[in-house]
Amino acid sequence: MNQSSPSQPLADRLRPQTLDEVIGQRHLIGPDKPLTRAVERGALHSMIFWGPPGVGKTTLARIVAAQAGRRFVQLSAVSANKDDIRKVVESAKAPSRPRDLFSGDADNEDAPTGSIVLFLDEIHRFNKAQQDFLLPYVEDGTLTLIGATTENPSFEVNSALLSRSQVFTLEALSMDDMRTVIGRGAAALGITVEDEAAEFLANYANGDARQSLNLLEAAHTLYPDPVLTADRLRSALQSKHLRYDRASEEHYNTASAYIKSMRAGQVDAALYYLARMVAAGEDPLFIARRMVIFASEDIGMAQPTALVVANEVFKACEVIGYPECQINLAHGTVYLASAAKDRSAYEAYFRALDDVHKLGNLPIPFKIRNSPTGLMKELGYGKDYELYDEDSYLPEQIQKRRYYLKP
Repeated sequence: MNQSSPSQPLADRLRPQTLDEVIGQRHLIGPDKPLTRAVERGALHSMIFWGPPGVGKTTLARIVAAQAGRRFVQLSAVSANKDDIRKVVESAKAPSRPRDLFSGDADNEDAPTGSIVLFLDEIHRFNKAQQDFLLPYVEDGTLTLIGATTENPSFEVNSALLSRSQVFTLEALSMDDMRTVIGRGAAALGITVEDEAAEFLANYANGDARQSLNLLEAAHTLYPDPVLTADRLRSALQSKHLRYDRASEEHYNTASAYIKSMRAGQVDAALYYLARMVAAGEDPLFIARRMVIFASEDIGMAQPTALVVANEVFKACEVIGYPECQINLAHGTVYLASAAKDRSAYEAYFRALDDVHKLGNLPIPFKIRNSPTGLMKELGYGKDYELYDEDSYLPEQIQKRRYYLKP
């Protein structure tokens, strides 16, 4: 465990220092597991840690860097920019690391030159240009990038950067894991947590270790008794001191309930979960982005204008912001929840994608190939192509395949 000052938040004090101390993620950590093997073999490469909040993404990045003897620099994509990246690159190329680099975020000062691990939290917040700026330094080994994201990296991380990184999917902590976390927290505070209180807290934190420790510490601050009871804990959770903002990262459950309510056409339920997200201070673009995805994934061809409406809601949120854009979000929610649903386009695409993954790049029929040069025409590129030809344009091996099935 971290031997930090008691003035530090409990979650920081209990941050694991080795893989053996990490709770959860047994599919990645342990004998012959991929992350453990990477560390043991010194095969440190760029990685993306994808998973919900409070499951150890930052902790694992620190441990991986430390056990590989690398210097560790942490940045948040919410506030970092290209100049910050330049500073890290300059430090990686310098004979020694400036000690004031990013207010002491760098560890392992004695590590060799050029061996920096850049941990970029919320990497999905970096735009395409910022991610592109990182790429050459990752490619040439100046930086080893570890990105952390709560969003699907397939959609949020540039394909070029993603192809040079290994994606590790982290899971929410189980109830048993949460009980272990709470037990460690109670021991550090020198208190006993009643079983009922521990169960309540584990359920309330919903797989988020950091949140459970923050709530435990705050409850103990309000009620500094040697035993924390369930009643004390419930009372503490009513206090404004324990209200959590967007890191009310129950936003995963709430966002899921919101989408599923719209999918089922439950307008009132969708509005309720929307109101919960807005009241918790959720980023309006986070909500609007899911509306745009929903418009194509769940409504699709049944009402193609849904995508237009969802995009306009997104733009309105960008331009107007809170509090006014909550009205735009409500408007879009009612429209999308009320719309007819059709997933045929979504399902057709993923059937096609499945063939791409299984069969690779099958040869494109010659008649629909581009033929900008004489040589290409001689080779048969574009030959026999006719406008509105009804013959299949699919590769020969899958000529009869049908992906889009009209409802």
